[in-house]
Amino acid sequence: MLAGKKILLIVTGGIAAYKTPDLVRRLKEQGAQVRCLMTRAAEEFVTPLALGAVTGDKVYRDLFDLTDEQEMGHIQLSRDADLLLVAPATANVMAKMAAGICDDLATTALLATDKPVVIAPAMNLRMWTHAATQANLATLTARGVTVIGPEDGDMACGEYGPGRMMEPLDIVKALAGFFSDAPSASLPLAGRHAVVTSGPTHEPIDPVRYIANRSSGKQGHAIAAALVALGARVTLVTGPVSLPDPADVTVRHVESAADMLAACEAALPADIAVCAAAVADWRVARAAQGKIKKEANGRPPALELAENPDILARLSRPGPGRPALVVGFAAETEKVVANAEAKRLRKGCDWIVANDVSPATGTFGGDMNTVHLVTHEGVENWPPQSKAQVAGRLAERIARHFPAGHGKTGQAAE
Repeated sequence: MLAGKKILLIVTGGIAAYKTPDLVRRLKEQGAQVRCLMTRAAEEFVTPLALGAVTGDKVYRDLFDLTDEQEMGHIQLSRDADLLLVAPATANVMAKMAAGICDDLATTALLATDKPVVIAPAMNLRMWTHAATQANLATLTARGVTVIGPEDGDMACGEYGPGRMMEPLDIVKALAGFFSDAPSASLPLAGRHAVVTSGPTHEPIDPVRYIANRSSGKQGHAIAAALVALGARVTLVTGPVSLPDPADVTVRHVESAADMLAACEAALPADIAVCAAAVADWRVARAAQGKIKKEANGRPPALELAENPDILARLSRPGPGRPALVVGFAAETEKVVANAEAKRLRKGCDWIVANDVSPATGTFGGDMNTVHLVTHEGVENWPPQSKAQVAGRLAERIARHFPAGHGKTGQAAE
């Protein structure tokens, strides 16, 4: 998909810039033609010589280089590209892009282009989750900028969380998907962003033990894949599962309910949220730092439980950042529909997918499911079918909810 594609790689001043020579090499392995443009801050982390060596081309750096402006000005740089890729995209450059500031060659080329722009953010997790960065992200995605990542991981600052730039191979895969999806603009969810949760959560008791449930993640993963098939850009936030990551999906791997909520909020803005994960209702109030030893008298330890954050209720809360459609899941063992109807009202979500998970059904860990879609209009009783079929039917039902044609992230359905 990248053979012959001309990519203008804009490298900005983050520590993740050290990965860009490998990124160039990976892109060229797929047949792409890569030209590099650097900010002055980027030169603190990777040299123009290194990028010039791997591209086999001049690296562009100065807005006021008269020779370059005559031979290859900022207008021509963006015109000659099929796509502009900003990697790493720092909080600073995202803010400048959102505000339309063009005070160097990189931001001027970005403002002067009518070509697709893809950014791969990289920054400290607090910078990523800051309201200013999230507001800038919402502005950029609303303008059609495609966002790749960031992913959770260890930071150069020693912290762990969302903000790490996607790995070069993952960026290459995402760009290949971008070009392969270019003819699919007519798909019903093209232009829409969906956040899907999947799997269980693990709530630590001590470093060895945890509280969990039997969710396999099969239904949530299938929903993510079904939404991608209808053209959506999907962020999948998954607890610990043994399933492979779905193709063409941005995946966030988490452990606890608190981690899952943070990853969901970091993935916003979104048009669609589907909360299919089986999130633990409680956690141990004070998890032990060391393994709890068995007492000589045989008495079990007393565990004080605390309530976990309610992810579905949080995402359903009215406000400017609320997804246009929030879909919850209700795993019940009795009074399935009645309990689901009450849950929809209690949580404030738009739809609830109710299913019977009592042991006799084999739903947890199995491949089949029988669900009931509960909306404000009533209840749709779906026949027993595979989880993949449930996912496909739900994705089609979601697509019918939105207006035809391209959507904008965060835009409510008409």
